[in-house]
Amino acid sequence: MMMRPFSAIGRRLKRLWRREDGTATIEFCFAIPITLLIFMASMESGLYMVRSALLERGLDMVIREYRLGRLENMTYEDIRNRICDYTVYVANCDNNLKVWIQPISTTTWALPARGSVRCTDRNEPLNNPAIAGAINPTGAQDLALIRVCVLEDPIFPTTHFAARLQQDSSGKYELASATIVVTEPR
Repeated sequence: MMMRPFSAIGRRLKRLWRREDGTATIEFCFAIPITLLIFMASMESGLYMVRSALLERGLDMVIREYRLGRLENMTYEDIRNRICDYTVYVANCDNNLKVWIQPISTTTWALPARGSVRCTDRNEPLNNPAIAGAINPTGAQDLALIRVCVLEDPIFPTTHFAARLQQDSSGKYELASATIVVTEPR
């Protein structure tokens, strides 16, 4: 008598195992998460590339205006404001975009270290958000390295693409661009 309940359960499990209805649901359960993950990662990487390209374009447009002689003494605030005018997809650009201007020595040709410049963490107190500097149009053949950086929110932070980006403690990822300007005598 003790064997009967277990044998009844065994028969029901065998019948359930042999049934074929619901097999499409199993395929659906395996395929949909993978498809959605690919979709979300492609959306995240696409927006990252658009934001990065627009930041690069904004910096190039500002530096082009300077090289053509349309702009005079440019401070980092001037560069930031002009880049914000050209860049569309940067949220809260005036407060988010950081600019560093650093001279490059023409005797050693050593570029400033990358570690000395980073986007500030939104959760840290803001102290010295930028290295104060200006492009000096009176100096002949002076070189300046201009770096810009902005922190942006990911759309889907749990995707593999977004998780691999350099992020601050609040989960924002860094977009950065750099260029070198030669001050030509006027």
